[in-house]
Formats: sequence, C-alpha cells, structure tokens
Amino acid sequence: MIRAAWRNASIAGIGLSDYPVVPNLTSEGHAALAFGRALADSGLHKADIDGFFCAGNAAPHIEDAENLAEQLGIRPRFIDNTYTGGSAFEVLLQHATIAIAAGECDTALIVYGSDARSRGKRTLGSGGVPPMAYPWDLKDYRPSRVGGPMAFEVPFGGNIISSYALAAQRHMFEFGTTSEQLAEIAVAMRYNAGFNPSAMYRDPLTVADVVGSALIADPLHRWDCCVVSDGGGAVIITTTERARDLATHPVNVLSAKNAGTHWNIGQMPDFTRTGAADCADAAFEAAGVTRDDIDTLQVYDSFTITVLLQLEDLGFCAKGEGGAFVSDGKLKVGGALPTNTDGGGLSSCHPGMRGIFLIIEAVRQLRGDAGEAQTPGAELAMVSGSGGLLSHLGVAILGRDR
Repeated sequence: MIRAAWRNASIAGIGLSDYPVVPNLTSEGHAALAFGRALADSGLHKADIDGFFCAGNAAPHIEDAENLAEQLGIRPRFIDNTYTGGSAFEVLLQHATIAIAAGECDTALIVYGSDARSRGKRTLGSGGVPPMAYPWDLKDYRPSRVGGPMAFEVPFGGNIISSYALAAQRHMFEFGTTSEQLAEIAVAMRYNAGFNPSAMYRDPLTVADVVGSALIADPLHRWDCCVVSDGGGAVIITTTERARDLATHPVNVLSAKNAGTHWNIGQMPDFTRTGAADCADAAFEAAGVTRDDIDTLQVYDSFTITVLLQLEDLGFCAKGEGGAFVSDGKLKVGGALPTNTDGGGLSSCHPGMRGIFLIIEAVRQLRGDAGEAQTPGAELAMVSGSGGLLSHLGVAILGRDR
C-alpha cells in the first residue's frame, strides 16, 4: 500500500482514569480504563490502533511495552517506549506525530497508568525498580554497582526534593526570588483545582499557608511540592484528515520539540536554566505562532520552582523575572495566562509522571470542554513537560482545528 509522504496529525480522543486515590486499580488497570474512555471519546475501535507509545509505571522496562500492548489488545506495527521521566509523553507526542506524518502508523495511542498512591511508593515514575529511586540504602552502596555521576551522588543520600531545592536556592541567590513568590504558584494551582471536582485538594490556599507549612527541603515547603496520587491517561492521535470525520473536534499538533541538559542533578550545567530554553523557540517557529498567541499553558508542576523555571525558559518572562511574573494572579483561571487549569500536580493529581495530563487538559481547553475552568475562546495551547530532575524538557503547541 502506498502511503502519503507527509501527513498532518491531530488528537482525536482523550481519556482519564479515575483519580486521585483508587485502591482497586493497578497501574495497568489505570492505563486500560483511560484507553477505553479515549476510544469512546474518539469513536474509533481498538483494531484501528496500530501505533503504541507508553512510558512509566505501567511499562517501566522496554519489554513491558509489548506486555502492556498485549493486555490492552493492541497489535502495533510501530512501538515506542522512550523514557525521559515526566516529560516522556510530550516526547512521545513528538514521536507519534512524526510516525503518523511519515506513514509508519495511521492511528497512535499514548497511554499511562500508575497506582503510586495506593502502593505507597514515591519514585520518579518508572515503576518498582526505578533507575533513580531515592533515598538510597547506603548499606547496599558499592561504587562498582553505580557508574558515572551517580557514584558521587548516591553516597550522600540526595533525594528528589533536595534536587529541586538546589535549583530554588540558586534562583533565590542569583535573582532575589522569594518563598512568597514561589508560594503564589501553589496558590494559583489550588485556586484552579477548586474548579475540578476530582482534584485531591480544593480548599483555598494562601501565601501564608504555603510559607507556614512544614519545610521539606530548604527553601521548599510542603505546599511547594506536588501531591502523590493514582491515575492514568490516554491520548489517541491520527491524521488530521481522518480526525475531522470522527466524533470529537480535532486538536492539531502544530509542533513538538524536546531537549535534555543532564540526567543526574550534579551534572546540571546551570541550576536556573532548563532544556525548555533550548527547544521553545523552535516549537514556536515550527508552529508559526508567538507567545502572545498562547491562550492557555499546561506546564509541569512537580514543585513550584519547576513552574517558575519553565515560565522563564519558555520565554513568557525574562530570566530572573519569574517571581514578579507570577505575583499578580495571571496563572489563575480567568488570568492573563491560565496555567494548569485542572489544578496541576500541586493540587489535583501527580501519579509519578504527569506529562500526559498536561496534554489532556490542553485538549479539553481547546475543545471548550473544561467547564468552569474554561479559557474563553481558547484556540492555542502550549504544553511543557519536565522529566527527571529538571533534566529533559518536552514542549508542544496545540491548536483547535479550524
């Protein structure tokens, strides 16, 4: 069969599993529930899926991608299990778009599921035997078992939160950013979560509440840190031509780019700069739009500093000006740049890897399906996922099909 040399791709279906706490579902169960809902949303059939893209708890190792595909009843002719931490789904969106454009598959599924909350285990999202599980059991530490930069980090017992605290401390030192400014991000996400009946936390939060909460890793307080939840999501992508004949209004993938700067926190070249600075301009250029055109932003919020750095590196404000940028409520629903309109990882859900939820919320906004959290007339959305320890960034620009 002769396939078109290049085809545009659109998101035709989305689905969320139940969250934030679902003790009766495994990671695979969350993936299956989200997939079923995405199929129903699109009007497609399981047999239509010929591209399979996954990462994380439901498929932490490469052989488990085939296992998960088997459990979901999919027979792919293109499969991808790229892992970049929480940004994996933005990277997989890029890969799926390229595969569809090149005719390597016609209809792709990106899927994720995690029972992190119910298992009571917090990792970087890669399942039971993660490559970066913290804190390390020092009695088992032997240099011969840990290579590269990790040989220098493991003995000192660094953990996920302390790694982000390094970035926050450096930003404060260089630019005078304050804990109160970081707290404004948590307050905005909690405000947005108030519109989401499924969010883990919905009660109003103040700056004083955030800076008065327990100090976890200086300068990050409890409410500077994301929740730990269960949950899953699924996104179905097909050609724009086909998507226009399906059940829901298509959302076009206008561009998707990614960039990594390091993996281990000790190798981060600059604690105040992420890979978003290396791929954002390319994303805007490929999409043919500007930052002023973006109606809503869905950005990874594992910690408040994660949001601040991305806002600067994506170019919504200058480096060092993030603190002032977030201090006037513009990230709230109804603000100048409504961000994480479902409440984000800071208040709604974060089952280990949140990148797929960013894509799904962007699609809801562009379809006009976000209910009370809807951004009026939303036509363009930007998604930015952060993986590892501010290690690998994936961005995408989505647009409502006209």
